[in-house]
Amino acid sequence: MMMITESNINYQRIEQAIRYLEENFQHQPELDEIAEKVHLSPFHFQRIFTEWAGISPKRFLQFLTVGFLKEKLSQTKNLIDAAEAAGLSSQSRIYDLFTTLEAVTPQEYKQHGAGIRVHYGFHETPFGLALIGITDRGICWLSFLQADEEPRTELEKMKTHWNNSIFTENNEATQKTIEQIFNLTSVKQPLHVFVKGTNFQIKVWEALLRLPLGSVATYQGIAEQINNPKAMQAVGSAVGSNHIAYLIPCHRVIRKDGVLGEYRWSATRKKSIIGWEMAKSISQ
Repeated sequence: MMMITESNINYQRIEQAIRYLEENFQHQPELDEIAEKVHLSPFHFQRIFTEWAGISPKRFLQFLTVGFLKEKLSQTKNLIDAAEAAGLSSQSRIYDLFTTLEAVTPQEYKQHGAGIRVHYGFHETPFGLALIGITDRGICWLSFLQADEEPRTELEKMKTHWNNSIFTENNEATQKTIEQIFNLTSVKQPLHVFVKGTNFQIKVWEALLRLPLGSVATYQGIAEQINNPKAMQAVGSAVGSNHIAYLIPCHRVIRKDGVLGEYRWSATRKKSIIGWEMAKSISQ
């Protein structure tokens, strides 16, 4: 059984605060009220939240309003159009992480990952406990655990996805990768993801990699990016089946009305990631 760390407890408090702020946005709760709901002193809560996000809770919530997100949607299309006109790819420095993507071959797809060696580990991240799997061809899995979820449940999901692969726990190797992904290290090396999916899913995931830090897009926008504007439902399915959280940023896809919508690893976590990224993007 894994120990619950202070870092993970603090993230759960942040999620709880975000939920409370949203539910009570109309009456603009003061810091003392929010802190009381997460069972902390106002000083302690403000410090934890600001260390995590880099901004105050109230400023953070502004990034999650429908009006703000609708404005960001129009900006994203212009950013992507400008990047493509300049011949820039997802590895360009205008993006937050320099991530490349490789897919399994058709033969490997049929064999469900046979012969692939996966090293995995559970690690703390800015968004709670995560499971990561890495291979010699790149990161093949990244998922977040729910607060009450047993780690082995998430591990079984990864093993089901790569069901003929060979799995070895190796926290030392995976820790270095986690630090790179969440910018917890000064080393800025390119990251490589290794995915298993249909040709359509891979096109969608490649389109997601073109979304810059602090941006959001619609399902329609992604469908247009892959030159299949009528495939919104299929795009939604591909976004939802992404097995590499955060790095392939499916959290940046929202509804056209500015509502954030659901997320495979919880709607509140989606809000926390988007707000956190917005805060990071304005500080760069």
